Amino acid sequence: MPVRVAVTCIVVAELLGTSLWFSANAVADALHRVWGITTIELGYLTSSVQLGFISGTFLIAFSGLADRFSASRTFAICAVLGAIANTAFAAADGLSSALALRFLTGVALAGVYPIGMKLVVSWAPERAGNVLGWLVGMLTLGTGLPHLVRGLSITPNWQGVIHTASALAIAAAVLVWWLGDGPHHTSRRRLEWGGVLATYRIPGFRSAAFGYFGHMWELYAFWAMVPLLVAELFTRQSANSIYLAAFFVFAAGAVGCIMGGAISRHVGSARIAIIALAGSASCCLLYPWLPQASTAAAFALLLLWGLFVVADSPQFSALASRACPKERIGSALALMNSIGFGITVLSIQVATASWQGISANIAWLLLPGPVLGLIAMRRLWSATP
Repeated sequence: MPVRVAVTCIVVAELLGTSLWFSANAVADALHRVWGITTIELGYLTSSVQLGFISGTFLIAFSGLADRFSASRTFAICAVLGAIANTAFAAADGLSSALALRFLTGVALAGVYPIGMKLVVSWAPERAGNVLGWLVGMLTLGTGLPHLVRGLSITPNWQGVIHTASALAIAAAVLVWWLGDGPHHTSRRRLEWGGVLATYRIPGFRSAAFGYFGHMWELYAFWAMVPLLVAELFTRQSANSIYLAAFFVFAAGAVGCIMGGAISRHVGSARIAIIALAGSASCCLLYPWLPQASTAAAFALLLLWGLFVVADSPQFSALASRACPKERIGSALALMNSIGFGITVLSIQVATASWQGISANIAWLLLPGPVLGLIAMRRLWSATP
């Protein structure tokens, strides 16, 4: 199969499969009416997915599962399991059961995102920065898909938004199962508990990983807060209009990932990551001053922030995958994801707990992430493209 066709299949599957991630956030107002959840409890729902993802990635990283079995089969099975847990969420009768189901959805996503990265690199290792830009771009768009479904009133009720995300994940599983693994796919003959820790002795991998950790303090907390930031700007708009506007912020991130991936072929992944971190830090610094001055300017900066906030993510993965041995790529990326998503749980809780008191000033709580990421990446600016 032509590499371009295979890469297209994988990134489309990533788009569809990751629609599970923020499906609950896209129906937050409905959950408030039905269950009476608060902004802080919405943060709990989001963090449950993150905790599930952390648990799943930690398991596959430390056990070596990510590098022991077929990446395409692992992806497909996990996408189906995630769809089942997500569908069950639509039938939950309250916050307690919903938290458990969102946790299970996160565990399943651990076999979709990092395994998807290994799968796409197995088809085009020489263009890792570019193809991972497309992959993470589609992940970003996928996390925003439920907001689009909600904003366009495609389904008559909030359960329909959830079921649509599950159906998309099933389609992703079918597509990847049919595609199979790439010609550069490698696997270990046996499980290797803890062997992945050796990758952190590699300076290049360590710099990419710590840059990624700073980036993750900001990214998912920002995504969780997007509907609230948009609602604060457009107070007279309907809920559907607010979710549609939120989708465009996610879409801007997809554009940033794809553009960054294309440009990285000429200037290198490290420079793209550093530029994106600097742009994101600037948006964090400036945003709190704009909402009261100009709604149009604030939304424009929100779109720009959406573009920068995730454009560096695929480049961190590209740098990390180049730095570590091929037989450990899946485990190394999974462990990096696990630690990074652990950081997001804290930042999401801090952001949602602080929202009522500081609203738009929440941006300044996210600012330390990209700043620390820049410090970790400073030695890589001169890296060869």
